[in-house]
Amino acid sequence: MSLHAELEAFKKEFLANVPEDVQTLMGNATRALEASGLADKALTEGQQLPDAELINATGEKVQLSDLLNNGPLVITFYRGGWCPYCNLELRSYQRHLAEIRDTGATLVAITPELPDASLSTAEKNELAFEVLSDINAAFAKQLGLVFALPEELRPVYKSFGIDLEEYNGEGQFELPMAATFVINGDGVVASAFVDADYTKRQEPSEVIAALKNL
Repeated sequence: MSLHAELEAFKKEFLANVPEDVQTLMGNATRALEASGLADKALTEGQQLPDAELINATGEKVQLSDLLNNGPLVITFYRGGWCPYCNLELRSYQRHLAEIRDTGATLVAITPELPDASLSTAEKNELAFEVLSDINAAFAKQLGLVFALPEELRPVYKSFGIDLEEYNGEGQFELPMAATFVINGDGVVASAFVDADYTKRQEPSEVIAALKNL
């Protein structure tokens, strides 16, 4: 089953169990983010990826430029381990990890969650690639990916058992849009997927095709 099919199946099941007023709030927030044009201003093809030092799930520092020394880099941003759409995406990329590595590329996932939370995500999804913490979403901001979760949605998320401050740190309600980048060995973006709708993600097969075209 494709990642798209998995996401759509989950979305259908989820919405069937969510009150209409909550669906309206969530839908309005997504449409407002789409209308803002933020996704159109994000890092895109032909641009240079800024370097960054991030923290992996065990607390070690990881420099993106060091990863690029080994060849192409695939970076996918996810909101957090609390997000079922993100978990579906991460597991899908794990299933395609061997194909990605066969192209000589390195795959990393980046989240605004603190390292303890990202470690839980990596363990829960049995990920064999690095999950990196972007504290305060600082790197994602550089790439133009960040938005603040609207205040009216914060109690809705809490009703789902999602306390963003617990995962991201006190006062942290900023999240990255769904985004995946293929970076060539020179640090230039060869392929960019950015979507304001968090229920949409790039198919791993498209990433692999982009890597093979480098």
